[in-house]
Amino acid sequence: MLKVGYIGLGLMGKSIARNILKAGFPLVVHNRSRGSVEQLVAEGARAATSPAEVAEQVEVVFTNLPDSPDVEEVVLGPDGIIEGAQPGLIFVDNSTIKPATARHIGERLAEIGILSLDAPVSGGDIGARQGTLAIMVGGPAEALERVMPVFEAMGKTITHVGSAGAGQVAKAANQIMVAAQMVAMGELLVFARKAGADPVKVVQSIRGGAAQCWTLDVKPPRLFEGNRSPGFKAYMQAKDLNIVLDTARQYGIPLPSTAVHSQLFNAMLEMGMAELDNSAVIGVLEALANTALLESGPG
Repeated sequence: MLKVGYIGLGLMGKSIARNILKAGFPLVVHNRSRGSVEQLVAEGARAATSPAEVAEQVEVVFTNLPDSPDVEEVVLGPDGIIEGAQPGLIFVDNSTIKPATARHIGERLAEIGILSLDAPVSGGDIGARQGTLAIMVGGPAEALERVMPVFEAMGKTITHVGSAGAGQVAKAANQIMVAAQMVAMGELLVFARKAGADPVKVVQSIRGGAAQCWTLDVKPPRLFEGNRSPGFKAYMQAKDLNIVLDTARQYGIPLPSTAVHSQLFNAMLEMGMAELDNSAVIGVLEALANTALLESGPG
């Protein structure tokens, strides 16, 4: 079995690491806050005190971190993965970062003979817990072949999109669609409520037709219960849309609706909803419409 390291044990990372451990892979973990490390150590993982120390002990090292600068620091900074990397190590990044950053990191590691995969994931906390994530992979095919058994413990749909950075391009495309669905769902629910129809019945009536999608299948029941906890946090959705728009500017790509959706998610942050689920963007729409999905007010 491959010796695996996992760095970044947040909402998604801890569940992914746990599934790798359950699949029988020897696992070394590191995280800035120690609570998640201690939980996984109690389940059989080993703890490391730095990214370099993780890299020294494993054959494959994963990261799952908030943003591009975090990944660069953990991989290339002091006590970073690059300082502990052994010949034959494979680096895999499950974070959502700029494609340009993924390519830069891949090039730096290639200089010392380390293969890299950018492998962002989609499926939310539910997919992370259940091991049903979609994994979008950029990088060398030979690295993917070696790491595939670990990916199979994490997800159900594993797609080699292309060369370095292609996985992050695919994830950015994914986030364009996710944001559109969350905003459209919020709009239709507010529309139904204010126009005098029962939103629960409206969702039941349209889910079997052309409007059917994962968002409409999964999110409304939570919203109807007043539950807006994450899930996938709004500030991460806003960050991902900034990546999309930065990359679009780099290539001269017009994305008018994504620009509007980005403004709505940034408004969530300004309104104190940064830690809520991305589906809670309905709260911005409720404020604009002077109405509430729940008659007693937003949950």
